[in-house]
Amino acid sequence: MDVYEAVTSRRAVRGFTDRQVPMEVLERVLSAAAWAPSGSNLQPWHTYAVTGRPLAEIKKRAGERLAAGDPWDEPEYEQYPSALKSPYRERRSAFGEQRYGALGISREDTEARQRAAAANWDCFGAPAALFCYIDRDLGRPQWSDVGMYLQTVMLLLRAEGLHSCTQMAWAKFHRTVAEVLSPPDELLLFCGMSIGFEDVTVSNPRTGRAPLDETVTFFEG
Repeated sequence: MDVYEAVTSRRAVRGFTDRQVPMEVLERVLSAAAWAPSGSNLQPWHTYAVTGRPLAEIKKRAGERLAAGDPWDEPEYEQYPSALKSPYRERRSAFGEQRYGALGISREDTEARQRAAAANWDCFGAPAALFCYIDRDLGRPQWSDVGMYLQTVMLLLRAEGLHSCTQMAWAKFHRTVAEVLSPPDELLLFCGMSIGFEDVTVSNPRTGRAPLDETVTFFEG
């Protein structure tokens, strides 16, 4: 698979089979992803690759919290600005309409939307997951470095025939994840990433992108 194919075939898959992801594949992907760029080569990512019983335990504990109606953990970072301005507000709204529309869920059906969102904490059935942390003392440039690293991981997963879904949703249950993984206190959970083989029976529509002239300005010499 060439780079263009990896980029254009990558999407957030929210339905996986139970086919296991070999640990040697994860090791190969994460070894290569270590070459992702970072300012002054800080390499600010701290990644936990989780499968088998540890992942099952995280899912179990998260599911128990959902069933009990426990509130989300105190947020450790702001996922979106409280007043999201245009055009970002409209793009987010369009994503929600497409995501839940594909599931046959109306905007007014809050309960059904909550049930669909709950699949996040089962990793959409994926048998493997990453939990990506960053040191609390690092700043915005290092957060952008982590984003480049995660994108590199996702493209390498495509080269292995795998799909993924990054999930800031796991930051809402960061205490539950920490109960199993025991990360050092100085680390903050940025996101999880579900990894596996796509379940083609599940609808996974690809979200569209803005026209190029909305996001790119060309200056020609």
